[in-house]
Amino acid sequence: MAGGAASTTSYTTAGSKNGQKYLFPFILVTSLFFMWGLAYGLLDVLNKHFQNALSIDKARSTLLQAAYFGAYFLMALPAGLLMKRFGYKSGIIFGLLLYALGAALFYPSAHYANFNFFLLALFVLASGLTFLETAANPYVTVLGDKSTSEQRLNLSQCFNGLGSFLGPYIGGKLFFQNNSEAAGSNTDLGSVQLVYIVMAAVVLFIAFLFYRATLPEIKTEEGDTGAATAGKGLFRHPNFVWGVVAQFFYVAAQVGIGALFINYVTEHMTGATDESAAYLLMVALAMFTIGRFAGTAIMRKVAPNMLLTAYALINIALCAVVIFGHGLPSVVALIAIFFFMSIMFPTIFALGVKDLGPHTKTGSSFIIMSIVGGAAVPYVMGSVAQAQSTAFSFIVPLICFVVVLFYGVKGYRTK
Repeated sequence: MAGGAASTTSYTTAGSKNGQKYLFPFILVTSLFFMWGLAYGLLDVLNKHFQNALSIDKARSTLLQAAYFGAYFLMALPAGLLMKRFGYKSGIIFGLLLYALGAALFYPSAHYANFNFFLLALFVLASGLTFLETAANPYVTVLGDKSTSEQRLNLSQCFNGLGSFLGPYIGGKLFFQNNSEAAGSNTDLGSVQLVYIVMAAVVLFIAFLFYRATLPEIKTEEGDTGAATAGKGLFRHPNFVWGVVAQFFYVAAQVGIGALFINYVTEHMTGATDESAAYLLMVALAMFTIGRFAGTAIMRKVAPNMLLTAYALINIALCAVVIFGHGLPSVVALIAIFFFMSIMFPTIFALGVKDLGPHTKTGSSFIIMSIVGGAAVPYVMGSVAQAQSTAFSFIVPLICFVVVLFYGVKGYRTK
């Protein structure tokens, strides 16, 4: 995901506390953040490229998001169970192998130019990412001094942003390298084969390094009563219930906006090509990363729910500007939305698990699973874009931000 939060579970490591001993494992784990950021950064560029190369409409292209985020929803619980049984290191290696397999499947999918094969390949790839995201945060927190765990996690998340930032650049440079009006422009899938085969090779190499590396054992120290008793009280917390709803709609807005970003820019910015629009998406994701750091600093002075409310209001107004579609100003508004989305996922997450007590771990799992909004709602947005216009389809994220606004005003309150 473009954003996440560390588990509230406390972890300890067995063995040496020497930070130098875990420097290499820390570098390896941080590479995971970069690799899943890169996969996400390429996703929105693939939408427009497949529209060109496979002659599919905007609605169908958003099935890429459905396959990607649907995998997160379906594989989250199996990933947790596998790691509980075999350990986090095994889970990471298995996730990397799935990632590599999914990336490798892009080669035959491109050879046969079959969109359904691409969906399968992306689902396998994202299933691997589910394992990686489930394991990475706890590993980062224990690879060194406990007092600096937050700094290590923030550092690793910076590389996630770097991967998301570079994805559109790589996609724009390779997928849209031919922007002429000649027949067949932007229809070559060879660049897709090249990018994902290289990714598969890199991921396999990282998996080998993990296999050879010595990683600390992680032991949980928490009083979570688990799923068996979660039903007794968890859903009596309105901040949690509304947190699940708000997170569903927030992720839906983020994914839908990214999926149709290139379409919107090429339709409303004079002289814009698919390649230049991909570079603007890179700028938007850079704004997202900057916004996260800025929002974290602002929260030292402003209550999280108040900042969430203000940012939701601003994004509602920006979506309205985008819907009217007045050339360059509307494109600038579209890019600005990313800045004000930046703090929404972690803020909703933190407010949603507040005061859950022994249900915190289970509640966290439910909120993470609510990212299925990124699989379901973007198709609706794509259908509206196909039936009406790309600009009018932004009515969908506008409505999503209204739900986020409600959560910041009232839904966050604990019972």
